[in-house]
Amino acid sequence: MNSPLKKQYDVVIVGGGPAGLAAALSARKSGAGDILIIEREVEAGGILNQCIHSGFGLHHFKEELTGPEYAERFIGSVLSENVTVLTNSYVIDISPALQVEIISGQCGYLSLQARAVVLAMGCRERTRGAIRTPGFRPAGVMTAGLAQKLVNMKGLLPGRRIAILGSGDIGLIMARRLALEGCDVVGVYEFSPYSSGLTRNVVQCLDDFDIPLHLSATVAFIHGRDRVDHLTIAPVINQSTPDLSRSWDVDCDTLLLSIGLIPENELSTKLRLHMDAATGGPQVSSTLETSLPGVFACGNVLHVHDIVDFVSEESLRAGQFAAELAMGKRRPGDNIALQKGANIASCVPHSLSPDREQVIYLRVKQPMKNCTLTLGDRYEKKFRMLIPAEMIRLTLAPEVLDHYFGDNLKIEVHPQEVE
Repeated sequence: MNSPLKKQYDVVIVGGGPAGLAAALSARKSGAGDILIIEREVEAGGILNQCIHSGFGLHHFKEELTGPEYAERFIGSVLSENVTVLTNSYVIDISPALQVEIISGQCGYLSLQARAVVLAMGCRERTRGAIRTPGFRPAGVMTAGLAQKLVNMKGLLPGRRIAILGSGDIGLIMARRLALEGCDVVGVYEFSPYSSGLTRNVVQCLDDFDIPLHLSATVAFIHGRDRVDHLTIAPVINQSTPDLSRSWDVDCDTLLLSIGLIPENELSTKLRLHMDAATGGPQVSSTLETSLPGVFACGNVLHVHDIVDFVSEESLRAGQFAAELAMGKRRPGDNIALQKGANIASCVPHSLSPDREQVIYLRVKQPMKNCTLTLGDRYEKKFRMLIPAEMIRLTLAPEVLDHYFGDNLKIEVHPQEVE
């Protein structure tokens, strides 16, 4: 904590990861006075602190950085703006009047008044219980993110012969990381017929290290009494049922789970925010305000992003709008409802306003080649390839939206017509 706590803040931000840091910096630059970040870990930076690989910052800083380098730049900027950062602390409740209740390792129980709140708690990994993998419960089964923390921050190896279930980006990156540490990565097994990670990570983390990727395959049984000693792998029929008649065994001592990320939304559900079943996060307007007035959401707690640069971009907007509200400026309500159409899995935000440029993030349901994305009858964009793992980012000028004032705007993706 870099300054004494006050009883009232213009903007209180829950989470000191990349989203919370960007929101705080933007809130300050937008005129907010007293700003407080509440972070549960002992230092700010979030998941970036354990992501020592490069590849961050290409969009935001126009250069390639490691995760800690990216976090350090934002932390330095936030501290230079005299934003208060309260670490080792948890928000336990927020009232409709924006009274924030906190449990802090430094200060005990606190109750603070906020003029605006930004939710930036990030996301968490799905665990074995989420997919109910059958078998025993030996040591050696963990999420890829935990393995990343053990290797990069604790200097410990999770095992020597590693199998990875799921092809999420963290799992792909850890396949490479463990191979570099001398471990034998026996394979990555993905339930779907396509990778759930970015294409660049499949190439750089698996192909470049000759690590096999088995699509339409899953772990059918975990064997081992004290520690994992082998797995039964089975091909998947029609993306639904493992075919045990064609299963095979793989020797390993560790199973890493990279089976998806979900927004950290216990606080959001406690606040009874309107939620989006597709993203797992709150529904938000074009200003990133939730259904509870004065509460905004951004980053991975809103919807899981591919790259941290887009988290920062979105969170900068959330901080700006939260600061405006705290200073008594409320923008006109949205008047265009955004609707998912053919082949669209999710889209954020959930409504739009033609009074300014809008940014929309969306994902498709399945891989598609040579397709056209349309928004109503006024906008279309052609793509050679779209996959669920890679988020689509669209920027819409106000004149595109004027036509849909007070209407519904449907987003769809269709195969291109052959002339």
